[in-house]
Amino acid sequence: MSSDVAAPTSPARVQFFVGKGGVGKSTLAAATAQHAARTGARVLLVSLDQAHSLTDVLGVPVSGGDPEPVQERWDALELDSLGLVETWFRRMSALVPASGDHDHGVQFGALEPEEIVGLPGAQEVLALHRLAALSRSGEYDLIVVDCPGAADALRTLAAPSMVADYLERVWPQHRRMIALTGSDPRLVLLVSALERLTAAMEEIRSLLADRAHTSVRVVTTPEGVVLAQTRRILAVAALSALRVDAVLVNNVSAQEDSDEARTGGGGRFTDLADAACGAAVLSVPRMACEPVGLSDLSRIASLLYAEEVDAVSVLGADSPPVRVTHESGSGSESVYAMRMHLPLVDPATLTLGRVEDDLVVGAEGARRRVRLASVLRRCVVAGAELDGTDLVVRFTPDPRVWPR
Repeated sequence: MSSDVAAPTSPARVQFFVGKGGVGKSTLAAATAQHAARTGARVLLVSLDQAHSLTDVLGVPVSGGDPEPVQERWDALELDSLGLVETWFRRMSALVPASGDHDHGVQFGALEPEEIVGLPGAQEVLALHRLAALSRSGEYDLIVVDCPGAADALRTLAAPSMVADYLERVWPQHRRMIALTGSDPRLVLLVSALERLTAAMEEIRSLLADRAHTSVRVVTTPEGVVLAQTRRILAVAALSALRVDAVLVNNVSAQEDSDEARTGGGGRFTDLADAACGAAVLSVPRMACEPVGLSDLSRIASLLYAEEVDAVSVLGADSPPVRVTHESGSGSESVYAMRMHLPLVDPATLTLGRVEDDLVVGAEGARRRVRLASVLRRCVVAGAELDGTDLVVRFTPDPRVWPR
């Protein structure tokens, strides 16, 4: 897992398509890729779903190896994350015999790659690291990512932080550095491998945190149950500090697509626009038959990105995920507020905790560790509340560490 590729001046934009699984999501991702390529962008369409459907959607074969051309300026790749784990493990185990004989090394070398692929987060981290490398390669202007089903997609995007936090808890970096000074060559090898993995996760975190180049597009349908799931996706994406720039509504009937449905009080489009919190809401009408092939994709793209909507750009408004303000008082009597953009959260699922310099926020079955601003690290939590689309956590100075 090398990170030696030189970064271009500007990375490719990356769009993760998340939401209702199956062909609908893959179709809208493929239509977006085709439309962007026709406007002059160099585009790569990637499937992260192990139940790949790009070959069915495109009507042309796509393999799991290297990117393959679909049309001019447009390549596609069905990423084999299991294969990435096995390849990485074989490379690491090949280094073991070179470092001498030791029981730990024999045990490590005796493992099979298939025994490693089940490690939590392994597939996701390596798949996202491949995406990060492709983004930095300079070969593409846009990478469109067809993610697995909603729950798996959110778990995939959360994996780098989850793995990094777990590794830091069980074996902090300063202890790993101490281990490098020992005489056991296999321990040095293990630490070196973990440092490479940590560097890869930092690259992924940088990719996901780059709100100017990376966004999530949530695919949904105008059905009550699916829209409820969409609201949860939007809440978890906000908790994870992912930028949702568009909500794409598929299979919209003529009645649902009417002006009254879009603007009338209580209409589903109105509810969805409110839920999207600044993201663009785009729709595709219901088709008479299932779209398959490049010509159908072209027709869908013209409907989805009508009125000169730029498929490549990051769409919609953006709100900083975390803001810290000084509310009142001065010195040790100050009150600070940390506002975290967290729309649509069920208050019953909300949890808060403090771990050293991090605030641990949980909601809708997901958790995030938020590194506190320097001023807040010398404070204690005074209270928390949901204020519209924001979680507001208030802090007051801790007299034990506050400068006098």
